[in-house]
Amino acid sequence: MNHKLRPLLTFCPLLISTITVTGHTHDIVVADKNSLTPLSGASLFDRKGHLLGICDHNGRIPGTLRPDKPVTIRCMGYEETTLKLPAYGDTIFMQEVINQLPEVVIESHSHKLLHTLAYVREYSTLSTFTDTIFLFREKMVDFMLPPEDKPHHFKGWQIPRILNSQSYYHFTNHQGLDSVSDCCNHHFSWADWVGLPPASKIPDKLINNDNSTHIIRGQYSPTEVWVKNSDRLSIEVNVLADTMSRRWVPGILRFFRDNIDFEQLRLQFNYTDVVQKTISPSDLTGYSFSIESNGRGRGLFRFNHPDESFFVSTYAEVYILDKEHITAKEARKWGKIIPSPDQFTIHEPANAPELPPAIRHLVERVNNVDKEQARLSLSPDQRLAGRKVVRQHIGQRLLQLFKTATGISRAKMNRHLNRQWDEFRDDRKKKNASRHDLQN
Repeated sequence: MNHKLRPLLTFCPLLISTITVTGHTHDIVVADKNSLTPLSGASLFDRKGHLLGICDHNGRIPGTLRPDKPVTIRCMGYEETTLKLPAYGDTIFMQEVINQLPEVVIESHSHKLLHTLAYVREYSTLSTFTDTIFLFREKMVDFMLPPEDKPHHFKGWQIPRILNSQSYYHFTNHQGLDSVSDCCNHHFSWADWVGLPPASKIPDKLINNDNSTHIIRGQYSPTEVWVKNSDRLSIEVNVLADTMSRRWVPGILRFFRDNIDFEQLRLQFNYTDVVQKTISPSDLTGYSFSIESNGRGRGLFRFNHPDESFFVSTYAEVYILDKEHITAKEARKWGKIIPSPDQFTIHEPANAPELPPAIRHLVERVNNVDKEQARLSLSPDQRLAGRKVVRQHIGQRLLQLFKTATGISRAKMNRHLNRQWDEFRDDRKKKNASRHDLQN
């Protein structure tokens, strides 16, 4: 059999099995244009840049996704495309983009630490049943990985260290009123907790096979889908399908111990120049991830109503810009650097897709905000204005020291804080109840 026809013949049964009639609709499959293999983990976005869904391990778009407006299909390493519905029974082919990074050369045995520079683009949403905060953010980050044989000599950092960041927030309340800003008091993004993946052994099936797919199944669904195409390899990971897949997100492990209710945690890693039996961060060209959770580990009581649920979602793409092996001495110098925007400019990679019009409009609105006028319009906090100094005589000073030593001051402070919290909670409940009565 002609080996060039083999991918097509193996893919045709997939199309026949997935294009089934469900009322008046059919399944839609996203696939690689050259190899005809399904693209698991391809993401779908609406015109505002909001994530609509993710293709399953067979490349099928979510069955519940039936929008009446065009959606954008995006998969790292491929040119994004637009799906205009209704388009039932079609296969959407995506063109691969070859991203060649400078070759990583180890000059000597002393250059063992891997320093990686990356560009991050993320879309995050914090929402309740009435209010929403949408965040678009661009960042320059770096990673420092110690050698695998001697990790204790220099710890480094595996989660991203932010060198420069630009944020664009869009606030919407229950009345439909909105505002924008470049800052927010609520930290809800998951992007800062997903770092470089660990080194991993390539499945035996893929080692001597240039074009092949290997699926590792979890308890209920596939947890890892490995796809090899020549010297390029991609891995789509569904962390929630099996506890063993948590090794791909070591920075989020503690949140599992905190019993955070994750509803989705999927990642895709892209590697190139894979010629050995293992993959490592030095082969990585980029990765993306989608995380959805009920809550974010802390009560954002100043945003949501008391005891009201809030939901967090983050979709992010990480583009590797440069990799270099350095010495431990150079790594320690990097670790002591205090990042500043003047020192590290944000560089957008050429293979990053164009921003959606809605995101470009958000960026323009935020950049046009008159920050000086907004600052002057705020009334100063009188508790922080001026300086009031009351001198204590020796008797008052001794009494204060006695209270501190016996714990009386701390107990009084705790009672005061608890009383303030109770008053704040009661006040919020009254306001919510009155607003509910007005709405009814």
